[in-house]
Amino acid sequence: MSTSSVFPDGFLWGGAVAAHQLEGGWDAGGKGPSVVDVLTAGAHGVPRRVTETVEPGEFYPNHEAVDFYHRFREDIALFAEMGLRCFRTSIAWSRIFPRGDESEPNQEGLAFYDDLFDELLARGIEPVVTLSHFEMPLYLAREYGGFRSRELVDFFERFARVCIERYHSKVRYWMTFNEINNQMNTESPLFLWTNSGVTVAAGEDAQEVMYRAGHHELLASARAVAVGREIDPDLQIGCMISSATIYPYSCDPADMMAYQRANHDRFFFPDVHVRGRYPRYALKEFERQGWDVGIRDGDEAILAAGTVDYIGFSYYMSVVVRATEDTDLDEANVVSGGLKGAVANPYISTTEWGWPIDPVGLRFTLNVLQERYDLPLFIVENGFGAVDEVAPDGAVHDQARIAYLREHIEQMRLAVTEDGVNLIGYTPWGIIDLVSFTTGEMKKRYGMIYVDRDNEGNGTLERRPKDSFAWYKHVISSNGADL
Repeated sequence: MSTSSVFPDGFLWGGAVAAHQLEGGWDAGGKGPSVVDVLTAGAHGVPRRVTETVEPGEFYPNHEAVDFYHRFREDIALFAEMGLRCFRTSIAWSRIFPRGDESEPNQEGLAFYDDLFDELLARGIEPVVTLSHFEMPLYLAREYGGFRSRELVDFFERFARVCIERYHSKVRYWMTFNEINNQMNTESPLFLWTNSGVTVAAGEDAQEVMYRAGHHELLASARAVAVGREIDPDLQIGCMISSATIYPYSCDPADMMAYQRANHDRFFFPDVHVRGRYPRYALKEFERQGWDVGIRDGDEAILAAGTVDYIGFSYYMSVVVRATEDTDLDEANVVSGGLKGAVANPYISTTEWGWPIDPVGLRFTLNVLQERYDLPLFIVENGFGAVDEVAPDGAVHDQARIAYLREHIEQMRLAVTEDGVNLIGYTPWGIIDLVSFTTGEMKKRYGMIYVDRDNEGNGTLERRPKDSFAWYKHVISSNGADL
């Protein structure tokens, strides 16, 4: 089989990270604190806490992360050795606008990303950039209430304009908000805080608060897309959603309706991103609940003018939903994907963190997204979190990670070659070890490059390739023909 018949020529094989989980330098170069800079460390089953400010005596793992801010050139050299064709990262909003409401950007922050993108391009690696990856300036969250406030639409548009004007000749692929639909899970306050800078007060309806913040984010996204097209019509500007495949527990009509309702939650944000209007099921929900989500005259035109060019998405797991709760479900060993009524799937295994492993679910998701939206698709996160051990000879034998990625890429290949899915790239999550978002841990590792750092922030930060490094290098060089 020729390599060109497996994945398209120019397929974007790469790796994905987020600035706040990787860069460190949390207060370097004029950067202001972000909403993640006040997240303490947690653990599996121990939630991260949000402190009011950066408090003495607390450990904030994202402050140093893996020090990419000072080490990016050596890391990019490793990415080039691996053969990456693209590198997905984010621009830390508070590195460009430390408070978020300034009229002029921080030039030192802008210069850092110039250096970063130039180094990538010099190594033949294309930057893929998310504008907002859980990195809102803390000042906007504390002083404005985050995206509760419509003023943030203007602040985000200013941020987007500065970044796109500065980097459009270096960055072709952009995304607006990372996993914007995660905040549909209002039972987890972490998502509303990191996505929108929002906390819910006692007595408030969390769903109404979420939809109002979400409306402002959808407006901000649409205006950023319009700005990008104004600056450079050749840019590709997409959305980014969390896409856990949803299955009904059975063909019981009640389970099928639970499945349909769960898909409304999963697809609400991309429905607006792609179609430029609110779906009827959402409008009916607002009416039935008596919610005021802040829609004003003229907003429909803004949404319609800012539809996306492609869909970026993360895929880690599938979720099974049931109309009635399973009282025998061991909640400690299953991740719900943020969906009520989620139950265990007896046909698949899980990681040690309880994340279901379902490669076929990725093919299913690719088909669902292609048929629902008919846009190019970009898998910008997919990965396997595990505890990795360094052998006495310094090697890291992460064969379970290789197996996980191989099985998912095989399903990608089937989606492209047999189902006709228009897939433009694949950037597995955590191409280099970084701080886990959900727990703040380092021991939950995703990378193909090991970083010597532990959960308490100890270690030399030395980098070393794992077995998966050489394996993925071969996958890229064969364009996915040899797994």
